[in-house]
Amino acid sequence: MKITVWNEHIHERKNPEVQEIYPEGIHRALVKGLEPLLENAEFRTATLAEEDHGLKGEDLDSTDVLLWWGHLAHDQVSDEVLERVHNRVLHGMGLIVLHSAHLSRVFRRLMGTSCNLRWREADDRELLWTVNPQHPIAAGVEFPIELERHEMYGEFFDIPQPDELVFVSSFSGGEVFRSGCCFQRGKGRVFYFSPGHETYPVYRHPDVLKVLSNAVRWACQPEISKIETATSPNAPTDWWR
Repeated sequence: MKITVWNEHIHERKNPEVQEIYPEGIHRALVKGLEPLLENAEFRTATLAEEDHGLKGEDLDSTDVLLWWGHLAHDQVSDEVLERVHNRVLHGMGLIVLHSAHLSRVFRRLMGTSCNLRWREADDRELLWTVNPQHPIAAGVEFPIELERHEMYGEFFDIPQPDELVFVSSFSGGEVFRSGCCFQRGKGRVFYFSPGHETYPVYRHPDVLKVLSNAVRWACQPEISKIETATSPNAPTDWWR
């Protein structure tokens, strides 16, 4: 598997609190946490400030699964990169959308809705309940997953009905949230997973990393995505055939 971890990498450079938690960036923390769980995978990272946001055509052509974390600069992602990522998903690349990337341009484009939700940053306890224990993303995951302190995300979450719902979260304030949602878009698999606020060390939690490693395996379809990549000049427009 060839995995690209994309991160805005803004909070870690501007906010001392986030810098202390993720001194090398959220993207590198994710790679460090996932490498032992995905031993045969090859990782690369990309950030907003790089040329083409680190997502040139050849980079995406060789990516089986793209993990996306964004928050402050959704509107700074270029139209060209948006189209490139969107088309790669339609042609079979997996996409894992993390936390506040529910408002990323690519996720909103794939969902066709606002993807808005309710939120409260107040050190809530979050419990993630497995509602589909037979799903591959839930394999080997003890539930509920407990996050002692986290930002609250709550309903209504303006997304289409998920093809499969794997996790539902409850919070100490009484709210609930669809926190682990699967979608099929074209030939690509998309998983939205809500934990991951930048001021909490969520991406060091072993159960969170287990979910993400399972999600990468589920979303990875190299036998489909490598047949003909979306950025190839010869790629067909009728990708569904």
